[in-house]
Amino acid sequence: MTADNLWVVVPAAGVGSRMGAGIPKQYLTVAGETVLSRTLKRLLSLSDVHRIVVAISAEDRWWPNESIGKHPQIQTVSGGAERADSVLAGLKALAANAGPDDWVMVHDAARPCVQPHQIEDMRQSLQSDLVGGLMAIPVADTLKRSDSELRVSETIDRRALWAAQTPQVFRYQILRDSLERALAEGIAITDEASAVEWAGFKPRLFPGSNRNIKITVPEDIELAAMILDAQPG
Repeated sequence: MTADNLWVVVPAAGVGSRMGAGIPKQYLTVAGETVLSRTLKRLLSLSDVHRIVVAISAEDRWWPNESIGKHPQIQTVSGGAERADSVLAGLKALAANAGPDDWVMVHDAARPCVQPHQIEDMRQSLQSDLVGGLMAIPVADTLKRSDSELRVSETIDRRALWAAQTPQVFRYQILRDSLERALAEGIAITDEASAVEWAGFKPRLFPGSNRNIKITVPEDIELAAMILDAQPG
C-alpha cells in the first residue's frame, strides 16, 4: 500500500444495546477517554492514512462533543440501520477521491486496543494482493453445536476455523460492488469479508491478537482498560 491511497471507514452508528449503559458503547469511557476517541487515535497514527470516514447515526447527540471529530483527516457521514449500510455510506463518501484499486480499511469503532504495528504488518503482507483480507485469530476453544433444547448435537472441528476481527482491508471497487450487490439481494452481511466472499472472492487471513477485543458487554470495558494500560500507544 503506497502513500496517499489508504482510506479508512469506521462504522459507528450502532446503539450497543447489550451494554445496557443508556449510551452507545463507542461513547463509554475507557481509561479516561471515550472508546471511539481511542480507536480513532490509533488509526490516525498509521502511516499514509489519507482520510478517515466515521459513519454515525443521524440521531447521535454525543459525536459533537468529541474533539477528535474536528481533526482535518476525519470526515463524518450518516450511517444506516445496519453495519453494512454504514460502511457503504462511508465508501460512497470516498467515491470522488478513491480509485478502484485504492485500499479501504474498515475498523470497528469498539476495538480501541488494536496495535498500530500489527495493522502496518498486515498492510505490508497485503501490498500486492488483488483483493484484500482481514485480521483474525484461530479459534482456541472447543466448539459445540446445540439443538433446540440446548443439548449438544455436535462437536465441531476447529482446526481450520478463525474468529474474524477488524481491521478488514479491501480494494475500493471490490468492496463497494460486493456490498451493494449483497444488500440489493437481501444477503445477511455480518462483516465486510462476508460480502466479498459472497461475491466470489477469497480474502486472506492475517493473524491478529486476543488483545484486539471488541467491546460488547460491560466487563469488556475493564478488560480494555487493562490492555491499554499494558500496551499504550
